[in-house]
Amino acid sequence: MADERWTPADVDLVRPNTARIYDYLLGGKDNYAADREVAERLLAVIPEARTAARENHAFIGRAVRFLARRGVRQFIDIGTKLPARGNVHEVAAEVAPGATVVFADGDPVVLVHARALLARTRRAAFVRCDPKRPEAVADDPEVRALIDFEQPVGVVLDRVLHFIEDAAEAAAALRRLHDALAPGSHLVFTHITQEPEPESGGDVGRVFRTAGDHFWGRSRAEILDIVAAFDLVEPGLAYTSEWRPDGPGPGAAHPERTFTLAGVGRR
Repeated sequence: MADERWTPADVDLVRPNTARIYDYLLGGKDNYAADREVAERLLAVIPEARTAARENHAFIGRAVRFLARRGVRQFIDIGTKLPARGNVHEVAAEVAPGATVVFADGDPVVLVHARALLARTRRAAFVRCDPKRPEAVADDPEVRALIDFEQPVGVVLDRVLHFIEDAAEAAAALRRLHDALAPGSHLVFTHITQEPEPESGGDVGRVFRTAGDHFWGRSRAEILDIVAAFDLVEPGLAYTSEWRPDGPGPGAAHPERTFTLAGVGRR
């Protein structure tokens, strides 16, 4: 766990943070007592939450490698997360050592953590943006200084879309993002779904409200409508563990219990 006697300046140790909660579920060390308390309450409601976090993280890795092997050399990772081990910049470098990765987020806590963790990494940078307006990254001067939008870009929206309350607004944002990207670009996304256990939604929502967040778990059909601007590559919209698994490993015994649907769409 993070040493609470030392932490980057301006990090709030009292208020739980979604990115650090996720870090705890992944077995990371960049989390604090408040984050662990919320994570444990989540595990009481959804015992599979750790498995869901691991499968989510593994999916992002597979999707980034998939794009890098197809020649994508620029990535924008949008949304509240910490650049933990095996994150986008490290995975992309496994296939394409010269790949450029921009992390974009509006959370000041994540900003402080990420800049500290990325201080020695030349291949990655961090810029501020509103994850609920993912299309805005294409107009950000800092992003444009690092990313060539005339060339293919891999945009990662991991655990972002379900925080946009209005589904029509989310779909419109993705249409604008689609239009700003060059042909050959891709969207990598995950989205919480409550279809496997609709009655748990209220309890999970109350857990995350202490971190100042509220999400909207949507049905498969609703998620497909949101990402309709992009052409999904095979196998389409799938539970994270079922999207192009690396091999016959154990994975999630019940993929639907990850409560997360995912996909990769092509521009």
